[in-house]
Amino acid sequence: MLTRNCLLLFLWILVNEGSVSSLHPPSPPLGRGRTGREHARSSVGPMRNGAAGFQRVKRGWVWNQFFVLEEYMGSDPQYVGKLHTDLDQGDSAVKYTLSGEGAGSIFTIDQTTGDIHALRSLDREEKPYYTLRAQAVDINTNRPLEPESEFVIKVQDINDNEPKFLEGPYTASVPEMSPVGTYVTQVTATDADDPTYGNSARVVYSILHGQPYFSVDPKTGVIKTALPNMDREVKEQYQVLIQAKDMGGQLGGLAGTTTVNISLSDVNDNPPRFSKIGVYVIPESSAVGSAVGKIKAHDLDIGKNAEVEYTIVPGDGGAMFDITTNEHNQEGIIVLKRPLDYESKKAYTFKVDASNVHLDPRFQSFGAFKDTATVKINVLDVDEPPVFNKPSYVMDVYEDTPAGTIIGAVTAQDLDASSSPVRYSIDWKSDMDSYFDIDPVEGTISTNELLDRESISQHNISVVATKLSNPVLTSRVAVTVHVLDINEFPPELASPYETFVCEHSKVGQVIQTFSAQDQDLPSAGQQFSFRSPKDDFKNKNFTIRDFGNNTAGIVTKRAGFRRRLQEIYFLPVVIDDNGYPPKSSTGTLTIRVCGCESDGSLLTCSAEAIFLPVGLSTGALIAILLCIVILLVIVVLYVGLRRQKKKETLMSSKEDVRDNVIHYDDEGGGEEDTHAFDMGTLRNPKVVKENLYRRDVKPEMKRGPRPPVSQDSADIRDFINQRLTEHDTDNSAPPYDSLATYAYEGDGSVAESLSSIESVAIDLEEDYDYLSDWGPRFKTLAGIFGEQSETQSDSTTMENTH
Repeated sequence: MLTRNCLLLFLWILVNEGSVSSLHPPSPPLGRGRTGREHARSSVGPMRNGAAGFQRVKRGWVWNQFFVLEEYMGSDPQYVGKLHTDLDQGDSAVKYTLSGEGAGSIFTIDQTTGDIHALRSLDREEKPYYTLRAQAVDINTNRPLEPESEFVIKVQDINDNEPKFLEGPYTASVPEMSPVGTYVTQVTATDADDPTYGNSARVVYSILHGQPYFSVDPKTGVIKTALPNMDREVKEQYQVLIQAKDMGGQLGGLAGTTTVNISLSDVNDNPPRFSKIGVYVIPESSAVGSAVGKIKAHDLDIGKNAEVEYTIVPGDGGAMFDITTNEHNQEGIIVLKRPLDYESKKAYTFKVDASNVHLDPRFQSFGAFKDTATVKINVLDVDEPPVFNKPSYVMDVYEDTPAGTIIGAVTAQDLDASSSPVRYSIDWKSDMDSYFDIDPVEGTISTNELLDRESISQHNISVVATKLSNPVLTSRVAVTVHVLDINEFPPELASPYETFVCEHSKVGQVIQTFSAQDQDLPSAGQQFSFRSPKDDFKNKNFTIRDFGNNTAGIVTKRAGFRRRLQEIYFLPVVIDDNGYPPKSSTGTLTIRVCGCESDGSLLTCSAEAIFLPVGLSTGALIAILLCIVILLVIVVLYVGLRRQKKKETLMSSKEDVRDNVIHYDDEGGGEEDTHAFDMGTLRNPKVVKENLYRRDVKPEMKRGPRPPVSQDSADIRDFINQRLTEHDTDNSAPPYDSLATYAYEGDGSVAESLSSIESVAIDLEEDYDYLSDWGPRFKTLAGIFGEQSETQSDSTTMENTH
């Protein structure tokens, strides 16, 4: 410091002695770099002779950068530099001013001399430089003598900051058994000093603690393994101390440290190992699926590398047991696979293998990653309850079976070495009504009373077997008793079979298969047998063959069947069932003889077909039948037309054989008029119906019945004989047979007679007005007969008068 101050003073003296009038600071101390300078071209200052204006003066060199040491610890303000102008003649007429960053607070200037001082200690890491402006003004007028000049005061760095690990402490991991040079992690230290100035910020890394296991690159800070085959099972955690030193690691440099915690991660480099042989004792009553014991193979690895899989080596007792792995603690759990029986086998010995699930191929050369242990299991005898020979029993009994009938039996035995006797009983809760009983020694179950299937079709009872030597030990079994329906209906044919046999059938040919049915329930399980009746041994035509599957067949016993000789055969068949009691019935099978093709297909079964000409096709037969039908229709139409024509001729003839028949154009009652009169009476006088009334209209006025004319009346015989003679002698009569009406009318008509044959016997004063009540069709008839009645009455009166 003293040397620097002396140098500055020397330079100041040299400047003051010179004739340079420009504003310039003194030279910086020796060893400080200069960033640049500028040459003053001219300087303008006030006229000394009092003349107005400025005159241009020549300026000297002006330094625009100063340096100040950081962390200055002196008691006096630190001298920074000096400002001077050529216009300053030393008469204190020039005043220097300072402005900018830190002016007045950090930096100060002597207004008269231009000396700049730092008022306090500066830290480059806080602010590396300050920019200020200086100006020389007239002390009296404050007018600037020169333009304002800007310069920089730079804080010069010193090595006052040690390297720091901002991210420390570090944690890293590397697989165990890694080779030398395996990357672990990288550490980084930062130095706040100026990296562009000296070696203050150049850091070098080194290991203070952690050798010989790890190494660090001095420039990059990369940590690597330095020792091969580091085993996690030997040592898992390592703590490494890393140092970072500035000044390139030279003496006097500042240093910082950090800790790196390195752990070795596990790899599967250790096989599982059993520590002891497993010996277990279990009772023979152990349930299937229960745990028998535990066995464990220890693996020094951790995580998935320590996962162990257990297997039973096939051998002596391996089939009786199984083994699983507990995922939480990697134990092998031995499980019973089949029931144990002390009386059959008292001990089991087998081997168990333990192997890793996830293998690392890098370490397979070390050997097999598995181990084998021997397991011995001793079976402990236990006093067990009796055991039934079946898990459940099903029995069948017919309804109405007599009480005391044995329907079945249950069997249980003591499998222990003592082989104690067993006693049987029925749980009273399952048979509240005591339908069944059981023999306590034999175990046979019998009915206690009559069973009714319609009331209870199924009984579920529970049979208890008790060990005689230890009554506490019991076992139960379920017994289901089905009440069967007795056989009430005989079997019968499944359908009314009608079959045929071909005329050219061979002996022993099955021409029909048939089956049977039974209305008894259940239909499933029914068995039927078929046979011919005992008295049917004379049958030379057909026989019955039972197929044994509820079906049978009709078999021919001869050949040469002919429809001309016999068209239909009836074959009886006896059907038996397997019910209780057994039932049978006899059915009849109808067999028709038919004509068939050579392959057995049916042609016709009609007996008339044999008389038809051979070779006529079906189409020809249909054509012949159609022609016959057409001819019959023509004949019927012809006969009908002839009868209609003949009827019209007789009815329209003006010379009708009836007397006093009046023709009129009104339409009659049609069918009802026809039914009003019985025309058969005219043909057969013996058939006389009494009081045949009209069926279309109910007359309001009923007239008494006319007395029938005697059949033996001489008048009728004479009348008929006369008319018969007239017809026989009539030359105009047709030369063929014809129907002659002799005009005899019966008395059964409701409207009574319309002719005048019986007019003599009728009261002349008969009233025909009731015909008007029958409708408009009979009004005209009533008027005509009413007039005739009046005329006849008048004539009779006149005759009587005469």
